[in-house]
This record gives sequence, structure tokens and C-alpha cells, in this order.
Amino acid sequence: MKLIHKLTIAIVFGITLVMAGNALFQVRREAELFDADSSHDQHTVGRVLRASVQAVWRADGEQAARRLIADANESNTDLTLRWVSLEPDPAPADAPEVPRERLPAVLAGRESVVRGRLPSGDERRITYIPVAVDGIRRGAIEVSESLSPERHFMRATELQVVATTALMVMLCAGIALALGFWFVGRPMQALCEKARRVGEGDLSGPLVVRQRDEIGELAAELNAMCARLAATNQQLKAATEARIAALEQLRHADRLKTVGHLASGVAHELGTPLNVVSGRAKMIAQGMVSGDDVAENARIISEQAARIAAIIRQLLDFSRRRGPRLGPGDLRPIAGRTVELLATLARKRSVTLDLEAGEGPVTAEIDEAQVQQVLANLVVNGLQAMPQGGRLMLRLDHRRATPPPDVGGETADYVTVTVEDQGTGIAPEILARIFEPFFTTKEVGEGTGLGLSVAYGIVREHGGWIEVDSRPGEGSRFTIFLRPAPEQALREALG
Repeated sequence: MKLIHKLTIAIVFGITLVMAGNALFQVRREAELFDADSSHDQHTVGRVLRASVQAVWRADGEQAARRLIADANESNTDLTLRWVSLEPDPAPADAPEVPRERLPAVLAGRESVVRGRLPSGDERRITYIPVAVDGIRRGAIEVSESLSPERHFMRATELQVVATTALMVMLCAGIALALGFWFVGRPMQALCEKARRVGEGDLSGPLVVRQRDEIGELAAELNAMCARLAATNQQLKAATEARIAALEQLRHADRLKTVGHLASGVAHELGTPLNVVSGRAKMIAQGMVSGDDVAENARIISEQAARIAAIIRQLLDFSRRRGPRLGPGDLRPIAGRTVELLATLARKRSVTLDLEAGEGPVTAEIDEAQVQQVLANLVVNGLQAMPQGGRLMLRLDHRRATPPPDVGGETADYVTVTVEDQGTGIAPEILARIFEPFFTTKEVGEGTGLGLSVAYGIVREHGGWIEVDSRPGEGSRFTIFLRPAPEQALREALG
């Protein structure tokens, strides 16, 4: 129920109570006044008639007094006047309308008023005025009046009061509704609409409420809140853009750092095909080959040039800076390219790189370039942790797992990439800090402390996480959990 309706009901209820109480008081007061007036009239008539009856009785006797009462009754249309006997067994014509047992005051010589219903069903008010002549109680004058006019008057009064009350209630309800809509309903509707737009993120357009009351103050505070929220949103947007830019620069710097590690290996990889190209080209230039051998040497030169171009392209693709683009991707070729790219660096450190990918594609919702950066960072980290050489394994698999509390989510199937080395391992006291930016335990020149931090951030942006299992002297195992690609997106990607 709306506030204006509640206020109107409360006001109408209060007015109804007041008007009903006033109406009840007014009806009772009118009834009391009507009854008092009627009783006063009966007493006045009775007393005047009693004085006349006593005088006539003394002068002319009882019959003259009775005739006086009869004449007075005929001349009065509103009251019925009778002479009644107070003897125990009076004549039927002189018997009072009310039984003797209800007239103890009259029998004691005092005036009395009683209400009685006649055999005809008419309810009347009856006043008894005792009459004494020469000190002898002779009887009483009975003055009676029908109560029908009083009932009609009270019914008319009640109807008038009810009609007046209903009219006042309806008038007050209409005024309350109109004023409530204008001063409460309309501005509250505007406040609700403004709050709804704020909830949807629309902070534009001030709320205009031209009232100098609590609702006006609320509207002013709401406008001020929207202004502060808009300013805060702008600050957050600028801070977020700056953070994203810094994060991208951080990742790019880490990528270039890895490229630096690969530089010597790439130079070695380029040396062999360049020597082949140079030797074959000299042989052709000096005329040392002819006929079909020229074509064969040209083919060998072309193959080696393509090999050089492929190596350079891999390095450029890895170092190129671009934003994340998530989509269904197969991890097998990504892992394969990473192994190829880091094979020379591994050989220089006497480390054997192995890849276990199983059969068929291993698809996840990923950005391929960023995931390759993650794998490269973890592999390089493993190579640096193996100064005595050994074996480093990349393994692709599926696993059902429950995300950690900081990631959230239900138990589900995930794609996993495990990088396991046989290096020096990680001490328990520093295991919780390995993903902190710029934290490193390597020698100067071996690392900047960005590799694992960047890898952790990329995986978290993919909706996954990294688990670490390491013991000093026994090597380390990093397991990346990634969300599998949706079936619909996978079918679209595969055509």
C-alpha cells in the first residue's frame, strides 16, 4: 500500500473517530434536552391544573373539578389529562395507566414521572401530580404524552448527524488525498524514479523537488550523493585505466625479459641455418656446382631461410604487446611452441624438456598469447631453479576440482597444465610470497620477480588459479587450472 493511502486512511480514521464521538454526544444531548423539555412541560401543565382543580374543588365540589380536567384535556392536543384515584380499588375509569406498585412516590404525596407502554402498544411518558384538598389527599392528575414524536425527532437527528459525518469524512479524505499526492506522492514518485536510475548506473540529471521540507532535503542529499558518486566513478575509471595500462606494461616488460633470456638461444638456433645458407650460396657463386646441384642447393637455401623466418616469427609473436582476447583455444600447440621456443635455453642448462599432451585437443577459454607467456614464465622459472640440469615436464590433463575461496565457485571439471621441475625447490617460509610482484630469491641478473606475479595475474583474469607443491631439494610442481571452453563456442571455433 502506498504511503499516501496509509496517510489518508489514518487521517480519515482519526476524523471518523472524532466525528462519531461528537455525533454520539450530540444525539445524547438532544435526547436529554428533548426529554427535559417534555418533562418540564408536563410538570408545568400539571401544577397549573392542580392549582385550578384545588380551587374549583373547594368552591364547587368534586364534579366541577373533574369537568375542569376533562375540558383541559379536550383543549390540549399534545397531552392527555386525566383524574385518577389513588385508592386501592378505584373505579376502572379512574384507575391510573401505571400499576400502583410502580407509584410509591405518588402514593407518598410526591410528584413522579414514569414511562409505560399502553395495551395499544404506544409508549408514553406519564407524570403524576398528587392533589390534596383541605389537607386530604383526593387523588392525582395524570399527564401523559406519547414518545413517538421524541423517537421521530431522535431518528431525524441521527440521520442528520450520520449524513454530516459522512460528508465531512469524504471531504477530508478528498482533501487529504489531493494534498498527499501533491506534497508526498508526486515527490516520492520522483525520488523512486531517481533511485531506480541510480541503481541502473545513471547518475545524470538532478532531481528537482521544489519543497522546503524533509522530502526536499532528501532530494537535495540524493542529488549531492549522485554528484559524489559520479566524481568517484570518474576517479575509479581513471585509476582502473591506469592500473590496466600499468599491468599491461608490466606484462610486456616481463615478456621482453623472457625474450632477453631467449636471445642467446635464438642466436645459436639461427647460426646453423645461416652457415648452411652462406656455404651453399658461396658454392653457387664460385661455380662449384652445376646442373641439378644448383637447384638442390637453392632448395636447401630456401628451406633454411624459411627455418630462420619461423624462428624470428615465434620470437616476434611472443614479444608483441596486445590486449587479452578470450576464446576457445587448444593448449597442445601452445605448449608445443613454448617447448620449441625454450629448447635451446634448456639445452644450455642441461635440462630435458618433455611434453605430455595425450591424444586429441585440450581446449580451454583462453587468450593464446597470454597463456603462452604464462607457460614460458613457469618453464623459465623451472630452468633457473635447475642449475645442475635434469628433467622438466609439461603435462596437459583434465581434473575435477573445487576453486579456492578467493576464486569462488562450485566443484567442476577444469583443464590443467602442470609444469614440474627437478630443481632446488621452495622453502615453506617463502612459498606464500612467490606470487608477489618483484619478490625473488634468484641471483642478480637471473630474475626481476615479475614472472610468477604476471603468470598469476593472467591466470586469475582467465577465471582460474595456480596451485604450487614444492619441497626444498625435491623440485616444484606448478598446476594451472583453466575453465574448459563452452561446447557451443568450441563447435563454432571448430566450424
